[in-house]
Amino acid sequence: MAENRISVCLSEWDSCGPESKRALEGVFLKDDPSVRKMAQNLSEKGMLEVSELRKGLLIKSNSYVGRIELGDLQITIRPKIEDAPFLQLLRYAYGLRDLRLFGRTDYPPESRTFQELLISQLAAEANELISRGLHRKYVRLDETLLSPRGRINIKRIARDGGIAQAALPCTHYPRLEDCLINQVLLEGLRLSARITSDLILRSNLRRLVGLMQDGISPVRLDQETMTRLGRQMTRQTAAYRPSISIIEILLAAQGLSLEDNERELALPGFLFNMDRFFQALLSRFLRENLAGCSVLDEYRLRGMISYVPGRNPRGRRAPDPRPDYVIMREQKVVSTLDAKYRDLWENSLPREILYQLAIYALSRGSGGESAILYPTTAPEAEEAWIEVKDPIGGGGRARVVLRPVDLYKLRDLISDGRAQASRERGAYARRLAFGEERPGII
Repeated sequence: MAENRISVCLSEWDSCGPESKRALEGVFLKDDPSVRKMAQNLSEKGMLEVSELRKGLLIKSNSYVGRIELGDLQITIRPKIEDAPFLQLLRYAYGLRDLRLFGRTDYPPESRTFQELLISQLAAEANELISRGLHRKYVRLDETLLSPRGRINIKRIARDGGIAQAALPCTHYPRLEDCLINQVLLEGLRLSARITSDLILRSNLRRLVGLMQDGISPVRLDQETMTRLGRQMTRQTAAYRPSISIIEILLAAQGLSLEDNERELALPGFLFNMDRFFQALLSRFLRENLAGCSVLDEYRLRGMISYVPGRNPRGRRAPDPRPDYVIMREQKVVSTLDAKYRDLWENSLPREILYQLAIYALSRGSGGESAILYPTTAPEAEEAWIEVKDPIGGGGRARVVLRPVDLYKLRDLISDGRAQASRERGAYARRLAFGEERPGII
């Protein structure tokens, strides 16, 4: 089967078919209902489009990166931005530490798919935690001991009618590594070892599992477990936060929704939505560098859209528009922003996104404005303005701005430790939030 496997590699928001890639000429999906159903599901969810043409397969990617297998077809989707800059942005977005991932000969570039980069970071984080000593937690144990420890359980002795053996019932609280946070970390390493295709990385993960598994119980990785862990996280476990963030990403990219108890789509591989990464990246950058402003993620514009009283026979709840970021200053909304991982300098703006942005702009009254932040690697990219006009009078009602985010410039700013760089980061954050400097806004 491995000899017949067809491997295809492309970037996000890219396409290839029999006309552009000879490997896809005369190639069709395996005649297997499960494979065809998976291809259909991927297309319906907007994750990956695989179409059968007369001459062969046409593959179109969007904002998802990773690797997936459809029968004998292996599809790898890579981020456009190069490995090193991308890793710096990924670490910044999710608060990951700058740990050594690759040696000079380990993990050749062709094997560095997104999941390998992410799993390598998890392995480095776990290795750091193990070398420093895993977190221990006091756990209550009720045991009958030959050598008494802790508090002797007098009530149990009385209930048993006295002491009938050379041991005493005791209640004690040893500090054990067998606690939830270590259980989740261990299962995350096991999950990573199953999904990586890099043999060296898999060997390293199994070594880490071997160091941890003695004395640590298995646990099921699901929404309930991650919610319970979130309630237990404290300052004492802050060092684990990067690892837990990576495990949550891995779970989501495997098709496990952390918002409910069921799988959205069990994937035969790994697909990560770069929209999530881009939103997390911009959220942190804006929060840290917009002085005097509050950044609210996915803020609900309540009351903007509502059913007319007496004209809602099914009693349905009206939808609340929810932009990715609302910037507030002195309890006043000064900017409404959306983020989309789609290079709008090279690609057109989809109509449904434009309509959504127009609603956000109109929510701010006559002359209101909203902006979409999009990633680009083109330094010459500049803003584009779209005016929302009154179709009858022709006057302008609102404006939608397409605002580029230069990923390489952003990488340089967040990695620059100079004192002057702080001012430059602040200026770039204001530019992303408000565009050109406008008196009276900030």
